[in-house]
Amino acid sequence: MDTKLDSKTILEKEFKTGLRGYSQEEVDLFLDDVIHDYEAFKKTILELRSENARLQEELTAAEKRPSAGSAGTTNFDLLKRISNLEKHVFGSKLFDQE
Repeated sequence: MDTKLDSKTILEKEFKTGLRGYSQEEVDLFLDDVIHDYEAFKKTILELRSENARLQEELTAAEKRPSAGSAGTTNFDLLKRISNLEKHVFGSKLFDQE
């Protein structure tokens, strides 16, 4: 993405004034707001690009992994894994009630 402006360009922009020119203070305050928003948008874009790249990597890795029904995984294996997860999540309390 090529942008015409950056925060430094906005900050250093000089405006010519005419006979009834703009209030320099008002212009400066407005440009401060523009710079603040511009930097926030730039940060958001970088964060979203980073997240997009991470998700693309996760998707690629997930596509390379074998599915649960292949590679010799049986229902018994899945039930055993679920049982182990339940023990981990709920602790031994779940199994002490028997």
